[in-house]
Amino acid sequence: MAQDIQSALSSRGGSVSVAVHDDSGLTCASASERQYDSASIAKVLIMEGLLRRAEELGRGLTDRETADVRPMIVSSDNGAARRLWTDLGHSYLNGFLAHVRTRATILGPGGYWGLTRTTAADQMALLDVLTNARSFLRTRAYGLKLLSEVRADQRWGVPAGMPRGLKAHVKNGWLPRSTHGWRVHSIGAFTGEDRSTYRIVVLSHDNPTKAYGVRTIERIAQAVHRGLNQGRGSGRGLTPRSTVSEESDGSAPYEPLPGWDEPEQDATP
Repeated sequence: MAQDIQSALSSRGGSVSVAVHDDSGLTCASASERQYDSASIAKVLIMEGLLRRAEELGRGLTDRETADVRPMIVSSDNGAARRLWTDLGHSYLNGFLAHVRTRATILGPGGYWGLTRTTAADQMALLDVLTNARSFLRTRAYGLKLLSEVRADQRWGVPAGMPRGLKAHVKNGWLPRSTHGWRVHSIGAFTGEDRSTYRIVVLSHDNPTKAYGVRTIERIAQAVHRGLNQGRGSGRGLTPRSTVSEESDGSAPYEPLPGWDEPEQDATP
């Protein structure tokens, strides 16, 4: 599978990081410690922090929290993300990141949640929260449910090549900036009654267009699904380029943020 991933990347430009975990024990990674602007995948962190806080307080989500968390995930609503980010605050979210043992995720400054810097390895740690049996049951079930209901036009990326009979729990980010071009990210967990759960994270930047980044991610995803599901037929093809909108997810400003983006460097060469 590692060779197939490298083959999928061989003709593609840009910077790409990959992390794959299967509950059977398989792991695969490429440049998984490189940092990227998170764009809208930061919404998974916000969701998990919200659910964890409610569990710690011994309560369910309030009506107001529910009214925000669902559109934040299902339709990538930025206003809802901003309200929850502000409500949770940096102190709580940093404590949550420490609890799940992320190593290189740095929260965006002030209200800029889309400028959170993260790595494929840390995104895998966050996905593990939703699929780990030691996590709070309510947190896992509700979080996975929301990710399985992301609207159709935002379900490109890591589901490509997924066999029939599996369910995809996915969140994507797509953000152009004046440095490093398009950030195009896709993270997902895949579950099925007769298949152990596995997770795929693909982060990228330096893409000339969103469609280019989506195609790179989907070629990698096809290789992963094929390698983990030998004997199963592929049930999901590539997203047609004509259906990929080049509109930003709006999670961060296009121009560099003084004091934050300059200089912008990867965590690894």
